[in-house]
Amino acid sequence: QAQAGWLQHDFGHLSVFKKSFWNHIVHKFVIGHLKGASANWWNHRHFQHHAKPNIFKKDPDVNMLHIFVLGDTQPVEYGKKKLKYLPYNHQHEYFFLIFPPLLIPVYFQIQIISTMIRRRFWADLAWAISYYMRYFITYIPFYGVLGSLSLLTFVRFLESHWFVWVTQMNHIPMEIDQEKHRDWLSSQVAATCNIEQSFFNDWFTGHLNFQIEHHLFPTMPRHNFWK
Repeated sequence: QAQAGWLQHDFGHLSVFKKSFWNHIVHKFVIGHLKGASANWWNHRHFQHHAKPNIFKKDPDVNMLHIFVLGDTQPVEYGKKKLKYLPYNHQHEYFFLIFPPLLIPVYFQIQIISTMIRRRFWADLAWAISYYMRYFITYIPFYGVLGSLSLLTFVRFLESHWFVWVTQMNHIPMEIDQEKHRDWLSSQVAATCNIEQSFFNDWFTGHLNFQIEHHLFPTMPRHNFWK
């Protein structure tokens, strides 16, 4: 599932086929039939992230719903306004209990299903239903309904940890702030950092250890980032 996530990311960025049409078609298949998610939901979120990375109210990836405070300025702003939704002085401890285990199995699942229904993404919904039909037809004979649901939840739980570590380590250490109206190049470089290159890191991150290159050249095939 984690590797299918990196694969759909490639098709979503139109970086596999020469023609956009085929990238879009296979993107719907991979994210819909292989992962049970929505291509339109992903595009809407991810393209905002690429346009305005690490900018509050514009990048959905740093919209932490008052659960965490990020960067250097947000903690100061919350302190001055006395916005204490949670004990932020302990967020480095409750991060491990909330964000990695719950992002995909709970938050993303609710958001994906509600978005497909609310925005009437019926084609995406059909692809997602095909994933769940295939999954339960495959596993119910072995594990029953409850066992199959437990396995699915456990897989999502593991995938969520994997996804969070990869996506946070190459953005969160960088500047996170309000819109500064920088030029595009500067805004991309200010919000991204790379992780050491190795065979394992390339595989584990879907080559997103080259996050700077990915943000500067988002349609470039991932195996060329190192060049």
